[in-house]
Amino acid sequence: TMLPNAATSGPSPSRGIVLVTTGLFVQLEEDEVLSVLGHEFGHLKGRDPLILFAITAAEYLLRFYILFGFFPFLFYSGISLLYFLFVMGGIYFIAKFFEARADLVSAQVMGQPKVLAEALEKIGFRRLQFERLSSYRVQEWLSFDPHPPIYFRVDRLEKMQSPEKARHPLLRSIKDVIKGFFANF
Repeated sequence: TMLPNAATSGPSPSRGIVLVTTGLFVQLEEDEVLSVLGHEFGHLKGRDPLILFAITAAEYLLRFYILFGFFPFLFYSGISLLYFLFVMGGIYFIAKFFEARADLVSAQVMGQPKVLAEALEKIGFRRLQFERLSSYRVQEWLSFDPHPPIYFRVDRLEKMQSPEKARHPLLRSIKDVIKGFFANF
């Protein structure tokens, strides 16, 4: 496809796969492609696909073997929809931590956070136009999308003068995502 995009899947770096669209190669410069690949390899290094699968599977098992067994009335009322929205929203919000960490890992390994920011601007140009509106920003944070809003990711990367090595990139990313989320209120 000509839409610029990349994705990662797999349980570990040695058994993972990175998918890249033709559009990514056509629309981005070489250093931007490398930064995007650094982001995707950051997912593999952190075992993000495996962790998100485990979280989703754990919720499924909890729902059907514990909640359904002990509280079956929850699934025969409107509460089940609220439960589903709350839980899935939580899982997608947790996924935003992993996306932010992959950005940080790419910036550290590649040494060019601004290049990744430029790539994100090109990949998400249309979405970024909507995110500039403050009313749309809260919706982006709460949507069922594992990515933080692009404006947040770009601003975060552009503020990195030189990508210092974070001792705990996930903890730093969790802190940054929560801070970015509450900055909208």
